[in-house]
Amino acid sequence: MRWVLPLLAIAGCAAEGVPKAADRWADRIVAFAPGPTAGFGQDKLPEVVLGPPQGAGDGAGSLHVLSMGKGGGITVAFDDRVASDGPGPDLVVFENAFVGFAETARVEASADGTHWSAWPCDPAGGVTATCAGLNPVWLAGEPTAGSASPKLWGGDAFDLSEIGLKTARYVRLTDTGDNQYLGITGGFDLDAVAAVHPAP
Repeated sequence: MRWVLPLLAIAGCAAEGVPKAADRWADRIVAFAPGPTAGFGQDKLPEVVLGPPQGAGDGAGSLHVLSMGKGGGITVAFDDRVASDGPGPDLVVFENAFVGFAETARVEASADGTHWSAWPCDPAGGVTATCAGLNPVWLAGEPTAGSASPKLWGGDAFDLSEIGLKTARYVRLTDTGDNQYLGITGGFDLDAVAAVHPAP
């Protein structure tokens, strides 16, 4: 099942009158294909995956998330700004990972929504893998003066230069079907996607 047009309409309404601050967050959902075991967070779409994350640190994952289900996928877009290649990481994906439990996703980026480039993702590689869903989220809401550096946000960071891109307007996440906790999973739990160096 794909939810596309209804989500686009809702996303447009949700954006009205809302200040975007640094405007680094994904603006809309382009496509969502939930997998088996999905369901949590769907009643809060699209806002639950747009805007800043609601991190809970390394001891407990946030419940402000969308569970994608095993093998599920979602594509989000930056509209008025794009993620651009700059010093250090360029994209940060926020899940609700916490110590001892990880549900991972493969990450792809695209400048035009047609041609995609992917970071290699091996969930068995642990925190050294270029998958999303491995690192706890520290940021809760918009960054403040004390949390301006992306190094303090948590989440999983990705460098566009590693996949040969200068800019990315679209980010696609696909649940790997792997988890590390008693075989129980609702799939990758998306909280937010951020552009570290947003550009017009």
